[in-house]
Amino acid sequence: MTEPVLLWFRRDLRLADHPALAAAARAGPLIPVFILDEETLRPLGGAARWWLHHALASLSRDLPLVLRRGRAAAVLQQLAAETGASAIYFSRGHEPGEVRQEQEVKAWAGGRGVGLHRHGGVLLHEPETITTGQGTPFKVFTPFSRAVKAAPPRPPKPKAAWTLADPQPPGDTLAQWQLLPARPNWARGFASHWQPGEAGARQRLADFLDEHVAAYARDRDVPARPATSRLSPHLHWGEISPAQIWSATHASMAAAGGLQDEGGGKFLSELIWREFCAHLLFHFPHLTDQPFRAEFANFPWTDDHAAMRRWQRAETGYPLVDAGLRELWITGTMHNRVRMIVASFLVKHLMQHWRQGEAWFWDTLVDADIASNAANWQWVAGSGADAAPFFRIFNPVLQGETFDPDGAYVRRWLPELASVANKHVHAPWTLPEAARPKHYPPPMVDHGAARARALATFKAL
Repeated sequence: MTEPVLLWFRRDLRLADHPALAAAARAGPLIPVFILDEETLRPLGGAARWWLHHALASLSRDLPLVLRRGRAAAVLQQLAAETGASAIYFSRGHEPGEVRQEQEVKAWAGGRGVGLHRHGGVLLHEPETITTGQGTPFKVFTPFSRAVKAAPPRPPKPKAAWTLADPQPPGDTLAQWQLLPARPNWARGFASHWQPGEAGARQRLADFLDEHVAAYARDRDVPARPATSRLSPHLHWGEISPAQIWSATHASMAAAGGLQDEGGGKFLSELIWREFCAHLLFHFPHLTDQPFRAEFANFPWTDDHAAMRRWQRAETGYPLVDAGLRELWITGTMHNRVRMIVASFLVKHLMQHWRQGEAWFWDTLVDADIASNAANWQWVAGSGADAAPFFRIFNPVLQGETFDPDGAYVRRWLPELASVANKHVHAPWTLPEAARPKHYPPPMVDHGAARARALATFKAL
């Protein structure tokens, strides 16, 4: 009788284009397992826990999962002892905690005759394969992007057939993990915006390629339009692979006969940005808590708890900033252009450390991703790789007038400004005092004064 094999799911919660699953299915009957490891890995934020609950429920309907909780190496060792499993198949991880997991698993498995079979699939390319001509990691996006485009990823594979081991070992229930918020249920609005799971990811990609990709380059910066793919949480949990997205986008562009070239090309460039962030974190694991540019190590950030609280509560008095933070709280996401403006306001208008904003996004984003979150916050702060210069300070009013000229985005998330005319909707304090909305705060800082303070601090550094 063929010995069972453990299929360890991580951030690869899908069945199609899953190299580890395909290899495990050829090796023997499967024991699929997912481990909630918040000892080796960074504990999940609240919004990500909501997503994970529904993603695991979705996958389990097609492939029943053994759910265990604890340190991954210890759990896998226990499962191998319980079941007599001869091997463990898994997708490679690239985050610092995932690397530690693999090192710990390798440490015990090697001496006990349990085979370890690691496969790619989380990224387009493994981090060691995309390097400069000198064999070093890229630190600038444009040459990195050229290198990725010159080495197209492998074509995606169809779903493999498998056999489950009988019996399956016992495991936890999802309810026991208590991933969903209860009282208060602050995630009650998420379900109307998201469909976690592989089917939801495929549908999201199909809808985007059918309806939005042609105008993506033009409309992606307009937050009131449904122009972006909204695939990031599906990508983070591996409900769809980057190779699937790459292949489907190229196929859609070819079928459109050039009509999607600009939008499709820009969309793929954003997929490469995700790849760039992951490669940076793999090669420079300090990216999560230390400035990539060493000269920012002594930057005199402020520690103003009251200001941070107003920012978190969408009470800054700048409509575009507050609309983004309100969107984040209600839906678990925020439009990318608005993320940059909201982040710039925190680190440059309020002079709060970028790690404060990164922590808030980690807790509130359904697409919270260690690499993208850290790299993008450092990019805005000016301390990251290929970063925007610190003196690039977004003017929230001008950004609103440029990208939300009729105030549609602001009015959607800030109904207290619904009756304010377009001329004043991004600066309601410019209305006569008697006409100002009574339930919206004045600006917590003056843009000109805050900009001058940030630039003076940077010059002193």
